[in-house]
Amino acid sequence: MSATEPILYDFAVIRAVPHVHLGRFEPVGVVLHARTREFLALKALTDPAALRARLPDMDAELLARYLRSYEAVAAGDPSAGPVGLAPSSERFHWLTAPRSDVLQSSPIHEGLCDDPARAIERLFGMHVGG
Repeated sequence: MSATEPILYDFAVIRAVPHVHLGRFEPVGVVLHARTREFLALKALTDPAALRARLPDMDAELLARYLRSYEAVAAGDPSAGPVGLAPSSERFHWLTAPRSDVLQSSPIHEGLCDDPARAIERLFGMHVGG
C-alpha cells in the first residue's frame, strides 16, 4: 500500500442513554477501527464533571468508569479481561455490538483518512465536542 493511498476506517459514536426505555441519548465518545493499519482507538469523555453537565440524571463517576473500561478494551489492555486480549477487529465489534444498556453504539459508518489518529480527533470534535 502506498503512503498516498487513503486509509479506509469504520467508526461509531458511543452514546450514553440515561433512560433506555425513552431512547434519548447523549454522544460521549467515538471508536475508530482502521483494519489495514491495525488501528483501534476509542476517545471518550471521562471527566465526571463534564459528564455531569451533559447528563445530570446519571451517576457521572460510574459512567466515567464504564467509559474508561471501554477505552481499555479498545487499547487492548490486559486489565480489560479476555475481551481486551482479542484481536482489534473483535474488540471493535464487541464495543459496537447492539445492546440495551446505558452505553450504546450508533450504527457503524465508514470513512477515508490519511491518519486514523487525526481522524478520531476530528470525529470526536464533530460528534461529541469538548
